[in-house]
Amino acid sequence: MDETEFWEIIDSSREAAEGDPEEQADLLVERLVQLDPDSVLDFARHFEARYNRAYRWDLWGAAAVLLGGASDDAFDYFRCWLIGQGREVFEGALHDPDDLAELLEEFDEEIDGDGEELGYAADEAYEQLTGVVAPDLGLPPQPTEPLGSPVDFEDDEALGARYPELWDRFAPR
Repeated sequence: MDETEFWEIIDSSREAAEGDPEEQADLLVERLVQLDPDSVLDFARHFEARYNRAYRWDLWGAAAVLLGGASDDAFDYFRCWLIGQGREVFEGALHDPDDLAELLEEFDEEIDGDGEELGYAADEAYEQLTGVVAPDLGLPPQPTEPLGSPVDFEDDEALGARYPELWDRFAPR
């Protein structure tokens, strides 16, 4: 599976789920079980590589603005959700997290920002297909610390200065 195919699967599942991340995860599993186990592992590698690539302080700060704070787990689930938004949103956010203000049509804290189940979709599909747990993907592990400079999630003034567009549009009032 190449990168284009990976993003096509992500996009089609998101569109069919009308943006609901839990429904998207269910649809993703349904789509992946139609593939062979090696293709599911390829999908998992693409997902995991992007998940690790998004382990950055600047994205964590953007998540904190959108979610009104972001614990370790919340940021993990945010990164899964961000991948689930598709290539344009994901790559745009990596280029400049403040651009999420323009890339996202809306953001409902009750639905958006938590894609935990998306992170398990390939594992679930692989297990359904083979009856065994997915093997190690052979990717380098996530760095122990996020890339970049730490962001103070408790300092609203600093967050507003670092993410002016995102803060103006989505910060809790």
